[in-house]
Amino acid sequence: MAQGDAKSIIGRLGGVALLPVALAIVALPLTGSFSSWVTLTVAGLAMGMMIFLMASGLSLVFGLMDVLNFGHSAFISFGAFIAASVLAALAGWAQGQSGALNLLAIVLAIGAATAFCAAAGWFFERVIVRPVYGDHLRQILITVGALIVAEQLILAIWGGAPISVPRPAILRGSLVFGDVAIETYRIFAFLLGLAVFVILSLVLNRTRIGLLIRAGVENREMVEALGFRIDHLFIAVFVAGSALAGMGGAMWAGYQGLISGALGSEMLILVFIVVIIGGLGSIEGSLLGAILVGLMGNYVAFLLPKLSLASNMLLMMVVLLWRPYGLLPAVKR
Repeated sequence: MAQGDAKSIIGRLGGVALLPVALAIVALPLTGSFSSWVTLTVAGLAMGMMIFLMASGLSLVFGLMDVLNFGHSAFISFGAFIAASVLAALAGWAQGQSGALNLLAIVLAIGAATAFCAAAGWFFERVIVRPVYGDHLRQILITVGALIVAEQLILAIWGGAPISVPRPAILRGSLVFGDVAIETYRIFAFLLGLAVFVILSLVLNRTRIGLLIRAGVENREMVEALGFRIDHLFIAVFVAGSALAGMGGAMWAGYQGLISGALGSEMLILVFIVVIIGGLGSIEGSLLGAILVGLMGNYVAFLLPKLSLASNMLLMMVVLLWRPYGLLPAVKR
């Protein structure tokens, strides 16, 4: 069954799955050394997986529920700050000699961020988003307003000074393979993102709930006529998307090591680029877009630092000229 699921996922990705491989091959002779190329590639994959955690939720909400949620980045910020606070409270565990306590500290930090953002997502959908379903202009206005309020709450609770986020002792340092050094935290980030991707893919494509969600997107009236409450399913999608944003924010906090209240707004652009490149409502597309963005950002920052900020915008332009609906859209609007 596991082998069949893997083949199914690869089949849905199709030929576009080779795009990150092609990008990596092109970058190999340009970086100048194999060790630098491996370091940049692993860093790009880890960065891509963390962006995937943040973007996959927005892709589901945008693609499946047709909600333009510009407040999505607020969950990223809250996830980062809550994880930082939990790690600070558990500093004795996180910085101690026990690997088990190190892991428990990071699991509790990520879990707290994910749980809080899931609850916040439920409140956000019920109070802010529900009254503006079907009205994109009002969705933009009210969710941007909610983002501003959330940023002010972060400022009031945690202050305006940047907060340091030390990594747990077990996730510090690097694994060395000859001339290649790979940071332990990046390996952890990659494995976590991969696990979340597999779980989401299986839920959406191999379970009854996933079938109902996809059927509700195609024909809401038919699903409701069969006796299913599609509203409840869509609330679950929104809550899951918010929780994933919080998880991504928690991981990004440890990756950056220093966070500020502007974190969510800064990441919002990258998240939207990934959603647009990957295609609306597609978990596979979000993963592919996030990996492309992560690899492109790292390679260009190494080769042409002045173009690093513009590189992903150029990538998005090229993809949209080739595939206007993105690489793997679940829906075409």
